[in-house]
Amino acid sequence: MGWEDDHLHSFSIDRVFYGKPEPGWEMGDRDEKKYTLASVVSAVKEKFLYIYDFGDDWIHEILVEKILPPGKEAKYPVCLAGKRACPPEDSGGVWGYAHMLEIVQDPKHEGYESLIEWLGGEFDPETFDPEKINAKLRKMKR
Repeated sequence: MGWEDDHLHSFSIDRVFYGKPEPGWEMGDRDEKKYTLASVVSAVKEKFLYIYDFGDDWIHEILVEKILPPGKEAKYPVCLAGKRACPPEDSGGVWGYAHMLEIVQDPKHEGYESLIEWLGGEFDPETFDPEKINAKLRKMKR
């Protein structure tokens, strides 16, 4: 998604929750680092949920459209395609993000300047750059 993993999250697959263990907080039934996607999702058309930022509650339904054989030279994970920009971290969930988009599209709005400053510059919700995403993925710890 492009978020920085600053918030609690979980994956819900077949009524089992996978998350990052946090002291004093039950993140789910299982530690996400001990499983690969292929070990818990193995069929085309299978769906599961990714929930990010408990409170803002970004809930994503993920559909397995196709399972490809691994490429010999490919380094994973890799982004093949996508649409639209990731909502900024801490943008307030679906409703906060929708409000943010209204302000970004109206330079005369009283909150426009402070929002652009908070965003660190212009924000185009239609932008999607798989090369930029793949550069971030390559930097991740494996």
